[in-house]
Amino acid sequence: MSDTVPRFATLGQRFLALVLDWILFCAVFFPVTRIVKGTWLMTSADHVWRIGWMISDPLCVIFFIVIVAYYVLLEAYLGWTVGKRLLDLRVIAVDGSKPGLKKSLIRNALRLVDGLPAFSILGVVVILLTKERTRLGDIVAGTRVVRNL
Repeated sequence: MSDTVPRFATLGQRFLALVLDWILFCAVFFPVTRIVKGTWLMTSADHVWRIGWMISDPLCVIFFIVIVAYYVLLEAYLGWTVGKRLLDLRVIAVDGSKPGLKKSLIRNALRLVDGLPAFSILGVVVILLTKERTRLGDIVAGTRVVRNL
């Protein structure tokens, strides 16, 4: 990384990147669901596994694995997801290098904590209160989301 001070991504930029990534997921997952299940949007009746209030399906499990792999692998080795790339953002280690697999796994695993108690309130509050606009996952992993210079 150059000697210039990084420009940290704002909460709004991070949110928009997330929205763009989810639009990409929808553009892929809805047609796949239509082809595999014969419906654009699954209801509880379309799921194979139902135990009480818990419902799931092998297709949902595959989608979940794809989403986790997407974030972990792209951020680890490229430093960006498609949404971040479109907004000229990237994930870096605090030393300015690409995060690598370990940091990306930690960062993304802590999305579960940052998402608490609902609607990512904890993550939003931490981003707003930290100088480098980091969520808990970034702090623990030693990563930052920056705007390319």
